[in-house]
Amino acid sequence: QVQLVESGGGSVQAGGSLTLSCRASGFSFSSYCMGWLRQVPGQEREGIATIDYDGVTSYPDSLQGRFTSSRDNAKNTLYLRMDNLKPEDPARYYCAADECPWSGGSWFDLQPGYWGQGTQVTVSP
Repeated sequence: QVQLVESGGGSVQAGGSLTLSCRASGFSFSSYCMGWLRQVPGQEREGIATIDYDGVTSYPDSLQGRFTSSRDNAKNTLYLRMDNLKPEDPARYYCAADECPWSGGSWFDLQPGYWGQGTQVTVSP
C-alpha cells in the first residue's frame, strides 16, 4: 500500500533553516506528482509546494521564495528545504502524492489522494 513517511521536523530559531524529507513506497514514485502541505490546528490546510514527475515546482506567492522542494526519483524521496523560517511557519507539515494533475483550484483546495502522518515544525523567536 502507499506509504509516505516524513522526517526532519523539529524546532528552529526564526531566520534558520530546516529540511524535511518524505520517503515514499507502494506506488510508482517517479510518475506521481508530489507536494507538501501544512496545517495549524483550527486553521485551513495550506498547500506550500507541488512538484511534478519532471521536477517542475510550484509555490504560493506568500512564501516569497523561502521554500524549495525537490525529489530524488532513484531514492523515492521528496524534500522540502525551508529557509528564513518565520514565526508564522510553525505547523504540522505533510507530504502528499497523487497522479497528476492534482485537483483543487487554489493552494487551500488541494486534495491529493495520499498523505503521510506529518512532521511538526516549530519556530522560536
